[in-house]
Amino acid sequence: MFRFGCEQKIFTIGNVKVGGRPGELPTVLIGSMFHRGHKIVEDHRRGIFDERGAEKLIMAQQEMSDKPGNPCMVDVVADSGEALKNYIDFVSCCTDVPMLINGTSASVRLQGLKRAYEVGLKNRSIYTSINYTLTGSELEGLRELKAESAVIQAFNPRDPLRPEGMYYMLQGSTEKEGLLKSAERVGIAKLLILASVLDIPSIGIACKAINLIKDRLGMPSGAAPLGVFSGWGGRVLGDDAKTLGRAAAAAIIQASGGNFIIYGSIAKAKTIFPPCAAADIIIAYAAKASGIAPLDKNHPLYKIKSGGRGPMMR
Repeated sequence: MFRFGCEQKIFTIGNVKVGGRPGELPTVLIGSMFHRGHKIVEDHRRGIFDERGAEKLIMAQQEMSDKPGNPCMVDVVADSGEALKNYIDFVSCCTDVPMLINGTSASVRLQGLKRAYEVGLKNRSIYTSINYTLTGSELEGLRELKAESAVIQAFNPRDPLRPEGMYYMLQGSTEKEGLLKSAERVGIAKLLILASVLDIPSIGIACKAINLIKDRLGMPSGAAPLGVFSGWGGRVLGDDAKTLGRAAAAAIIQASGGNFIIYGSIAKAKTIFPPCAAADIIIAYAAKASGIAPLDKNHPLYKIKSGGRGPMMR
């Protein structure tokens, strides 16, 4: 659980550190905004939305982040370049946390990244994402912008159900360059690896992939495991089944060495941060017994009072 075969990288993106060994840093939690189906959006093409509602969601995530010490980021999703520019301008005025610059096509993402860099947000902007659809023109766009940070999706459409399939998507083969080498070749230094999740059972495969990637490559890794619970439970398990299932999925990603979780709609912040903070406390306490200590005091292990009669860590 706490030992990997190579040195674990830690990247600083904006005001957030991500990566490292289990127990060193709290899990980074990332809420998404402006995606299809997000009720605050009035026009997805032009990027018109309820600004008051959006600000409340951003502030609610920040509050949930500040209490336990789990850092947060905002995943900014858009259908068009115009919309993404509007969203970036707004979110950057509401918060100083890093942003995932996320769009439905490479063209949209590159327009958004260009805007972020133009207005001085380079150090906290993460291109999201480089994936199996990568083209030469997208790579060239990233090179021209001198992209600094990116998410790499490890999903391998030819081998989607094995951790090794994700690993080879990153590393490539004699026939095809891997996504990691492609990103590094155009100068992207800070790379976050996203293990793929297709359904609830495949969360276990993502856990194994995270462990494999960290063991062999030492890269900050995570997943987006909560969206697959949209139809979970129903009449059989009761009204709380989705919320509890999502908490379980997040915790198992953390226990597998995951450094970050994209948890879906930012409105879920109140139900995601507490269980993830609890998992971080459990992991960090066990890691400390193995000689691995949190790297700073802004960690749930120190910020949240322990239950029972045991002493708090100092």
